[in-house]
Parts: sequence; C-alpha cells; structure tokens
Amino acid sequence: MSLCYISNFISLHSPKHQSLSLTFSPESPHFINLFPGKPRKPRDPIKFTTERFKLFASLTQSQTVETTPSTFRSKSPKDVSVLVVGSTGYIGKFVVRELVKRGFNVTAIARERSGIKGSGDKDQTLAQLRGANVCFSDVTNLDALEGSLNSLGSSFDVVVSCLASRNGGVKDSWKIDYEATRNSLVAGRKLGASHFVLLSAICVQKPLLEFQRAKLKFEAELMREAEEDGGFSYSIVRPTAFFKSLGGQVELVKDGKPYVMFGDGRLCACKPISEADLASFIVDCVMSGEKVNKVLPIGGPGKALTPLEQGEMLFRLLGKEPKFFKVPIGIMDFAIGVLDFLVKIFPSLEDAAEFGKIGRYYAAESMLLLDPETGEYSAEKTPSYGNDTLEEFFARVLREGMAGQELGEQTII
Repeated sequence: MSLCYISNFISLHSPKHQSLSLTFSPESPHFINLFPGKPRKPRDPIKFTTERFKLFASLTQSQTVETTPSTFRSKSPKDVSVLVVGSTGYIGKFVVRELVKRGFNVTAIARERSGIKGSGDKDQTLAQLRGANVCFSDVTNLDALEGSLNSLGSSFDVVVSCLASRNGGVKDSWKIDYEATRNSLVAGRKLGASHFVLLSAICVQKPLLEFQRAKLKFEAELMREAEEDGGFSYSIVRPTAFFKSLGGQVELVKDGKPYVMFGDGRLCACKPISEADLASFIVDCVMSGEKVNKVLPIGGPGKALTPLEQGEMLFRLLGKEPKFFKVPIGIMDFAIGVLDFLVKIFPSLEDAAEFGKIGRYYAAESMLLLDPETGEYSAEKTPSYGNDTLEEFFARVLREGMAGQELGEQTII
C-alpha cells in the first residue's frame, strides 16, 4: 500500500467507482463526496488489544523454526529456478530485473493486461520482463495458475511473491494479499519449491486495516508450513515506505503550491527505501541462509524523516522558502466517523470507509520498527539497506518528473 499527498486535496479512490474526496484550502469549504457502488455484506471489525499489539510486534525480526538448508543454495544461480508472482508491480518488475541480472533462471507470472488499470499489453509485459520466461496466468484462480505452470513442464526451487492489493479495499485485500498469495504457495510447492520469499509490509506490526490482517493471515500460514515441513523455509520482508509514496507533492511544490502535512508534520517518520535497493534485498533472501525463517524489517539508508523534514528537503532542493499547509488530523477522524456511520446504512460504502482509515493510518503511524519492549517506533532499531536516498529521488523527480512512479489504483492521499 502506498501513500501520496496531493497538495490541498485528498482523494481516496476505488476501481468500483467509490470515492471519498476532501478539499482543504484557505479558499474552499470542506466537503465530502460519496459515490456508492454495489452493496456487499460488511465484515465484522477485529478488536485491537494491547496483548494483540505486543504479539504482532514481537514477530518482527525473529527466527521461528530451525530447518534443514535447502539443497538449491549450494547451486550456481543459473541452476536455481525462481518463480515470481506480482512480477509487473512497482517492486516486482525490479525484483525480476535483479534476479535476471544475477543469473537466476526466472519465470515471471503476469496478467494478460498488466500495469495500472490493465494498461499494459502482452508485448509491453514481455519487454518489461526481458530475460525472464513470462507465463501469462491468473494468480487469483488456483486451477488456472496450476494449469499454466504445469504446461511449462518445469520445477521450481524458490517462489518470490511481490503481490499486493491494488487499492487496499476490503475485498481486494483478501483476494490478493491472502488468497492469491496462498495460491502461489500451493502451486509452487506442488512443483518442488522449498523456499518462499514474501514481500509484506512493516505496517502489519500494528494491524488496524484489512490489508494488514490479510497479510498477517498468510504470514502465519507460511510460518506454519515451515514448522510442519523441515525441508521448507521462508523469508518475510517487511519494507518501510517506498520513494514513490513520498513523491506525490514534488511537482506541485515545484509549481508554487504549499507542502501539505498533517498536524505539525512530526506525527510520523519513515526510512524510505528505493525500489532498486528493496529488490536487491529481496533477491538476497533467495540464497542467503542467514535470512531463512525470519521476519526481516528493512528501510533505506540514513536517518528517519518526518513529513516536515521531507518538505524542508524539497524546498531546499528548489531553493525556495518553505511554505506549508497544515491539516488537523481531527478532520480525518471526523470523515472516518461519518463513513463508519454511513456504512451501517449503505454497506456499499465499506471500501470508502476503509480508504479513509488507510489515509488516517499513514498520516499518523510511523513506518519504522515497532519495539515490542517499549511499544514505540524505533528509528535506531529499523535496519537500513542500500545506497539510494530520498533526496536523490526528489532531485531526479524535479528534473525528470514522476513518469514511471505513478500510484494508479494505489493512490490513497
């Protein structure tokens, strides 16, 4: 899930044509637009207790089981077969590129229409995943996925999943973050895979949202699989914020608009990591015995940055005097309260309510390691990896624009 601030406008989108729009401007009154879609039965909320919080936080960076090292780790990369699902996503395409670069035998699963809202056709996908064997299939349909893989006549050593919900809606979260990811595990295991690398998210430490619960459910099943089979192992990668999720205001600020932040801009912080650095870390997990059966939080290099510091960095690069527009976090709470009330009357607004909660979460929660001992986010205990910095990313976007960094259906704020 990604976060993007858009000047003084907040828009929460759904492919079902639901949306929640809030405008914060000195010239404009606040307003909310709600467009209901097809009704569906609401899901009962899961209560979040102190005990549950400590349980999820304690899972971070911990070894769950001992396992016999898989034999593929003694092979040369060219003799190791890796199946990648979510291969055309924001991180997935970089993972495929890194695997190919290191010489692995890569098979990438892709939809016939991939990319943002299915904008990419087969030829574009093949070009994007050059060097990999591309198999067009549907990860949400286990029978179809197994049939496609069986037709290849290949076996696999490792499955790498970069699957993620396209929008964070309730139904899509369970369909992708749990069901499709589980399908990939089942299909891969049947074809010999003995290691599974999962791209998760650091925010599952404090699961208040549906996509976080879906991810955690699969994580638990993955751990149980390793507990029951000593010849199977996993690596769960939980990254912090991505560069693109912090770049939505660059061009707007360049055009003279203020940098928008919630509260005083110090409510949260993150150690953002580039797509290339994260892909490199994920590929490290394919062969590294040190990363076996572990939950691996990972951030980028340098200190943790608050939204205020990100804005100051952007103005410094532009050589402009900082100009901020501060939005009270209570406005988000009010919008969520209204949506929660309306969902009881109009169940079709369930996703709109969830999008509001996602926006609120990212506005106030840090994307850092949650220390189970203190219950606080810790920048010092959040591991760093790679060389790419957010400042370099901002400078590149100022020169070249956000082409290739579009959030699409993942736009939250």
